[in-house]
Amino acid sequence: MGRDGNKSCFACCFSTPTTSSSSSSSSSSAIKLLFFIVPLILVSFIVFVLVPRNSTWALIYSLPPSTSAVAAAANSSEKLGASVYAESSQQVLDLPSRVVKTVDVGGSSGEATLSDSDEVAVNRSASPQLSAVEAVTKFQELNETKEYSSLNTSITDSDNLNITINGTPNNATTSSNETIALPLKHNRQVRTKLDKVEAGLQRARSAIREAKNGSQLRDPDYVPVGPMYWDAKAFHRSYLEMEKQFKVFVYKEGEPPVFHDGPCKSIYSMEGNFIYKLDVDTKFQTKDPQKAHVFYLPFSVAKMVRFVYSRDSRDFSPIRRTVVDYINLVAQKYPYWNRSHGADHFMLACHDWGPEASFSLPYLEKNSIRALCNANTSERFNPVKDVSIPEINLITDKLTGLMGGPSASRRQILAFFAGGVHGPIRPVLLEHWEDKDEDIKVHKYLPRGVNYYDMMRNSKYCICPSGYEVASPRIVEALYNGCVPVLISKSYVAPFSDVLRWKSFSVTVSVDDIPKLKEILMNISTRQYIRMQRRVLQVRRHFEFNSPPKRYDVFHMILHSVWLRRLNVRITDDHGAVAN
Repeated sequence: MGRDGNKSCFACCFSTPTTSSSSSSSSSSAIKLLFFIVPLILVSFIVFVLVPRNSTWALIYSLPPSTSAVAAAANSSEKLGASVYAESSQQVLDLPSRVVKTVDVGGSSGEATLSDSDEVAVNRSASPQLSAVEAVTKFQELNETKEYSSLNTSITDSDNLNITINGTPNNATTSSNETIALPLKHNRQVRTKLDKVEAGLQRARSAIREAKNGSQLRDPDYVPVGPMYWDAKAFHRSYLEMEKQFKVFVYKEGEPPVFHDGPCKSIYSMEGNFIYKLDVDTKFQTKDPQKAHVFYLPFSVAKMVRFVYSRDSRDFSPIRRTVVDYINLVAQKYPYWNRSHGADHFMLACHDWGPEASFSLPYLEKNSIRALCNANTSERFNPVKDVSIPEINLITDKLTGLMGGPSASRRQILAFFAGGVHGPIRPVLLEHWEDKDEDIKVHKYLPRGVNYYDMMRNSKYCICPSGYEVASPRIVEALYNGCVPVLISKSYVAPFSDVLRWKSFSVTVSVDDIPKLKEILMNISTRQYIRMQRRVLQVRRHFEFNSPPKRYDVFHMILHSVWLRRLNVRITDDHGAVAN
């Protein structure tokens, strides 16, 4: 009977008590066991209901605001090499710390310290707990909404400007199976507007480097692609970065016609048109010099030759004095020339004497960015620092009638040139080819009734020899008319050659090979010529003059070339200019 009484401890509670002594003993033991089990079941039920079951992504330990707790948090952050601090009015706030540990599926973890306010921001919502990726995203958004004085932007190395923004690159992706750490360490905050400008340039440099191995970016107007570019992806990203942040300060000092003016309808038309377009531009020009990446010296060498230079005297010193006086004026009024010794300043000249004018001041020649049509390395043109720009002979302010031409298969003339005899190269060309061959049309003067542009449009190749100076408007004229340019020059740096791969859409012939000109051109296969001609049609957009300017046209390509040179220089308040 005792065996039957112990069948179930729970049955004893509900069965009718008996008078048997063995039953009484068994019932007493069951009651004691019941008092032990019932509380245990209740506690388990409460824990099951109140403790969240999906909290394995993050465990937040709240440390009491005591000295030992702060020390514990400091020790944990030292192990990871990361710390978070808040600064206000040059003071570090002593806030209680929180340790955030994030755990991935595999069990690995990463830690970082958070301030009280940051932890509240992450956990203040009463909504269901966030995933690890969402938590980091919200934390980054919090940082991004802080004012500039508390931005988590740091310069970890003043020599190489290793900029980090919010601890994570913009293009970083995070996997839910990876440990989520918050790399928020920074050494010092951005202090001046110049620091902010340089930080933006550093981000642009990084974006351009990353673009080389990235996917092709989309663009509603034009996507650079093809062998005409040294690196189409890098150029495209650089151009977009320029549009996003590049700012130019134009000095307002000086009066027309020498300053803020220039020829707009001549062989030197780029001087006047660039000055005018930039003076009225609202996208790239800034009124605040502290936000500027570069400073433009708005003088026209062509106008100096006309209004300052005396042709009878042949004395160049008045032009030199004009340049020196102007730079002294802006250097005394503004701190920017002396800050960089002119390294973030640029001039633009299409007159043959542009290089000579830049020699007026040593810093202007050696440090400043010189945008020149006469890009002659034998006259101290430096492709690393200076910019080669195209020489465009504009008759009006529009390109009407200057562009066009039939397809490659319908061009009957092998090569064409017509022009005056000046300089050392053209006499050699005329000596060997003037009226010597039906396929090579070379003329000093065109026969009556023959149109210059019609000849270009019906020619496969257009010969572009240098004159007294290396630049020639025939290069742009050839591109406008769909004619493959043949460059014959010495020491000439072709326009925008930092971006454009000229050998993919032009032919270069040395002066010594002028007698072999026909042989060289005939050895180019029809298939290769058609490819080159198609590339000419694609690349000529970069040489088109538009009023108002259009994206990727000659105005913007000049600005982009200046932008690239500025990326190669770092300016500091105390160390001047440093080449990258």
